[in-house]
Amino acid sequence: MTKSDKLLKLFLSKPKDFTYDELKILLKRFGYNEETKGKTSGSRVIFYNEINRHSIFLHKPHPGNILKQYVIKYIEDELRAKGLV
Repeated sequence: MTKSDKLLKLFLSKPKDFTYDELKILLKRFGYNEETKGKTSGSRVIFYNEINRHSIFLHKPHPGNILKQYVIKYIEDELRAKGLV
């Protein structure tokens, strides 16, 4: 099992301590690139996949780096809807 397979398995188990950095790695595996809306975007980010023209919108967690459970569920639902997981 590769590192990215382990990371996906961890993500799908909906851990309470999944980090934003781990999410970036995971979404990169599926072809998503992180984009911000310029200097004034604040914590808003978009992960965009050019191949299937799909966007995932979210806010970076702050002040910590741990994702909320509803964000994990949202991202999982989006990936399942596109048939990626």
